[in-house]
Amino acid sequence: MCESCTRNLAYIDWNRACPRCGAPFGAVQCCECNPVMLSAAERQELPFERLVSAVSYDDAAKAIASTFKDKGERRLAQDMARAMSRCIPPEWFTQSAVITFVPASKAAFRKRGFDHAELLCRTLAEILEIECTSLFARPRSFDQRALSRKQRAENMKGRLELLPKVEVAQNVIVVDDVCTTGATLFAACDALAQGGAQLIRCVTFARV
Repeated sequence: MCESCTRNLAYIDWNRACPRCGAPFGAVQCCECNPVMLSAAERQELPFERLVSAVSYDDAAKAIASTFKDKGERRLAQDMARAMSRCIPPEWFTQSAVITFVPASKAAFRKRGFDHAELLCRTLAEILEIECTSLFARPRSFDQRALSRKQRAENMKGRLELLPKVEVAQNVIVVDDVCTTGATLFAACDALAQGGAQLIRCVTFARV
């Protein structure tokens, strides 16, 4: 990315964002993790302690994410990871933390020839100088981009499982490229909690 494009991204103002789910303008009254929206996803609480994202999902962020994972421009992982590294609070690393990713489905992996989430996660881990580990089996789910909020929740319900005999750390940071409704991250956090994780946080490049 050129300096102009990098500078003009819609970076999320942490003072205006929801302190729990990271919705860009949810500091006073969040429109995403309030009881009404959570109940629509059949939840009473968020499955993670906190979610942060680098930028709002506008046309520029959409073009970056799409070019990265659908057109194979892998060099964008560096730009995305650098932006993500700047929005992660330092206190997330006061305890021994590992960073992991939500893997692409088998169909998406075959189509793209690489796992975009893994590349993004490993690039971010190098910047942060923390351990990156693979914890999840590839999900048995369909592409979510054309699905509604409710359909996304149904699509991901029970679809993410931990790898056999994997050891889950107490402190885990989950990486994904875009958070739309949170369905994918919710499923990942549920699986981590069942596997013994005590402190789960999430970070994405963009947030709808």
